Amino acid sequence: MRKLRLVASSFALFATVCSANAAEVAVAPFYMNAATITPDQPVGAVLAKEPVATGIPGAEAWRIAYVSSDLRDRKTISTGIVIAPKGAVPAGGRPIVSWAHGTTGTAQNCGPSQALEPAQELNQYFMVGGTSWTDFGVPAVTHFIENGYVVVASDYQGLGGGGKHQYAIGNSNGRDAINAVRAAGSMGLAGAGKKAIIYGWSQGGGAVLAAASQKDYINATGTAYDGVSFVGFVALAPDDSNALISAGVENGATAEQLLQQLGKQFSDNVFNFAHYSMFMWAMTGAFPELKLTDIFTDDGAAVLDEIYTKKCMHAGSDTINFNYGETYKSFIKLQPDNAAAWVNAMIEGSVKREPPVAPVIIYYGTRDTVMPPVMGAIYQKQMCGMGANVTRVQLAGEQNHFTTPSTAQPLYMPWVDDRFAGKPLENGCPSN
Repeated sequence: MRKLRLVASSFALFATVCSANAAEVAVAPFYMNAATITPDQPVGAVLAKEPVATGIPGAEAWRIAYVSSDLRDRKTISTGIVIAPKGAVPAGGRPIVSWAHGTTGTAQNCGPSQALEPAQELNQYFMVGGTSWTDFGVPAVTHFIENGYVVVASDYQGLGGGGKHQYAIGNSNGRDAINAVRAAGSMGLAGAGKKAIIYGWSQGGGAVLAAASQKDYINATGTAYDGVSFVGFVALAPDDSNALISAGVENGATAEQLLQQLGKQFSDNVFNFAHYSMFMWAMTGAFPELKLTDIFTDDGAAVLDEIYTKKCMHAGSDTINFNYGETYKSFIKLQPDNAAAWVNAMIEGSVKREPPVAPVIIYYGTRDTVMPPVMGAIYQKQMCGMGANVTRVQLAGEQNHFTTPSTAQPLYMPWVDDRFAGKPLENGCPSN
């Protein structure tokens, strides 16, 4: 009888534990451990690493967990991968290239470094030849390794290192990309090299623009790798919500009108709605003064919270589509609450209206409906007005959001090489 009671007690305990963990997503031990680390070291410090196999010729790679911080200077743990040429570092050091990935989702298992073979060329879910349910990999990595660069790719905070992911909040995602450079440098892989470039697509394109205008954060001392000199920024189909916000809109009724407009604009189909609602969900993690029920109905907020804590982008979108069809639009409140606080938070989270620290080049397709190219046009006009050097390149043909990375790659590779080589660059701002 005593044995039976012990068995029953053990089963009850097991059931309780399983119930308590029912909402958790499964991640590999590296990420389970990373989520328990206290980020009490300087930003850029690597707190954990493990080797990763790679088929890139002449390269070696690691998963890493490193210290970063969000837009309000709260320290976080970000994960990612570092890929470097094998062999001794040259006397002059190596440049560092930081990749900022596009939307993968918000759950803890959505970080691209968690793929079985993450250290490879970009592998896109939507494209013929894609081999996974999500995007992962690093575009142009083979070229960069051949040229002797160190490549680092952040997952961003919340996609493997614990905490709520601040999806599409550029000033947080941009800091993750900056601190990824510091992390790679702190590992000794760059030697004396201090030159760096950040390139990114979609969500990552917004992170690129946001990082470019964080002069004080870039020049901060006391990091794990001080003195990094960013010589260029490459944004592929970037988002910039600040570009859609006119001066004064953050106040009163105009703020309500803006939120209503955004809700309508990005609920034309379930895929765009997933991007929009995921961004709003993430905003509450970065800005505790906001509530998801300010924007969505109580039932809608509960559903979205359950989806985005458990599922990555495409699975989340499919879940909404399967269960709610066209009725997902009813999740949005007709009259948003706390509108001014939401709009002010969007401004705080997006690209600062300060000139970038180095030249910026933007690539876009005319058929991009996910990230309207007008945002890049407004960004260029604003930054050029401040004396910056910002180039926009319209890709040949009718490129959409998902064909942008591959179409732009042969164009930005020599641009990156030239920036590291210190070659002169013409001003890309319009003359009129």
